[in-house]
Amino acid sequence: MFVDPGAFTNMFMGVGILKVKSLFRKLRKLALRYGGVIVFFDEADSLGSRGMLAQGGPGFPRGMRPAFGPAAEGCHGFGYLSPETQWRLARHAAADLHAEQPAESGRRSRFVMGAGMGGGAGMGTLQALLTELSGLKKPRGFVNRYVRRVLGMRPKPPPRYRILVMMATNLPEALDEALLRPGRIDRIYKVGYPSKAGRVRTYEGYLGKVRHELTSAQVDKLATITPYATGATIKDLINEALITAIRDGREVIAWRDVMRAKQLKELGPPEDVEYIERERHAVAVHEACHAVIAYRTRHHMEIDIATIEKGSDYLGMVASIPPEDQFTRWRTEYESDICVSLASLAGERLFFGGDSSSGVSGDLESATTVASFMEGYWGMGGTVSSYSTAKRLEVGAPGGGQGGRRKKGQDTEADIRRALADRIEDMLSELLERTGQMLVQHRRDVLALAHALETHKTLTGDDVVAVLEGRPGPAVDGSLYRSEEFLAQLDAYHEAAAAAHQHHSRITMALPATSVTPTPAE
Repeated sequence: MFVDPGAFTNMFMGVGILKVKSLFRKLRKLALRYGGVIVFFDEADSLGSRGMLAQGGPGFPRGMRPAFGPAAEGCHGFGYLSPETQWRLARHAAADLHAEQPAESGRRSRFVMGAGMGGGAGMGTLQALLTELSGLKKPRGFVNRYVRRVLGMRPKPPPRYRILVMMATNLPEALDEALLRPGRIDRIYKVGYPSKAGRVRTYEGYLGKVRHELTSAQVDKLATITPYATGATIKDLINEALITAIRDGREVIAWRDVMRAKQLKELGPPEDVEYIERERHAVAVHEACHAVIAYRTRHHMEIDIATIEKGSDYLGMVASIPPEDQFTRWRTEYESDICVSLASLAGERLFFGGDSSSGVSGDLESATTVASFMEGYWGMGGTVSSYSTAKRLEVGAPGGGQGGRRKKGQDTEADIRRALADRIEDMLSELLERTGQMLVQHRRDVLALAHALETHKTLTGDDVVAVLEGRPGPAVDGSLYRSEEFLAQLDAYHEAAAAAHQHHSRITMALPATSVTPTPAE
């Protein structure tokens, strides 16, 4: 049996209790008739909750704001972080938002006063459900309860009903602890993201329902580049790829249709705007710096897509994905993440004479956040002390204090923050210098990739690697960028763009065309 989540939502109090009793009366009859019954409650948190979420009251945050400030002026800095770090930032943002909510005692009391006329499954409904799940088993039936007692016979105990109760919820923290105790809910399963093997089988299942020309290798790669895809997102991706193929006048899904659908689902539809030439070049250099540093240092992840098409909250993006399922992260990996984030600032200063744009704000916030966790929590910085523990116990600044000794009038918490901020700044400065040196060494790679982005606007990870390695790719012939003649044209075009940027004028030369016959460099 399936129980609708709104089955116990009633206008008047007490109706939900009657519905619970009626449901379990029916379940007992079915259990005796068929030998057993399975009942499934969807959205179990709607049955009534006294969990941590309910204790937050009306002021509990209903949504989560971004973990950093507006990103409309820059690239998608949040996308350079690992999924674990993104989750951590979102959790801290929700906690900060909860702390900022003002007390609403008056409105809360009005909610309590108005509970008599309903508004969902009330406390009585939850109590009735708890009793039915594991309450006292009383004798049932008129003859059993009354006639046998009049005849001096003991009532027969109730039979052992074989009833399996299953529940599903997206808010486990909202469930009552009494509901989750053993005897009522004996096992709790967390349904996470499918593994790569599961994604492959899911793709094969949905692709088997449509006409396509994808090979087994391409399906395996598709499962690799969609690491956190669920059954619903996989089905949506295949449907979008089919729509893309039909719009092109075809009935068979090709690999390019899947890639176009993936870009649309992950980045959203691009805004129909055009950059002026000097800004287009600046955005392309910005994203090319991200991509070059990611390719050279971020070996634990692969470049998925690079684009300079403006979206709703970014001017461009370089997205990376893990090539395999990984559950632990290391210091060198976080350092490479920071280097990728700082590549935009180092690159703009390098290519535009020390100047930089506001588009690096999201990147700097991402880098600072990761560095803060490394220094203060993860033991990946100059000290091994925990900032949260030192703050709670008031033992002084980790690594730079006075051995726990507190002078008169000294603000220990301020000292902790100051020492932590200094270590974070030192780490970021060191990684920024390292990133700048790598960009100087790979200056031509940046200009080559920036030209490819200006020409095609969006590149897949394979095309980015083809440009950096100087070989043919799926959509871009990277061997062109091994030509000394063409690289000289790119240098000249960049100098013209930098001069136009400095004087706020138009670029004096056109973007070099890719029709130049490549001559291999020596």
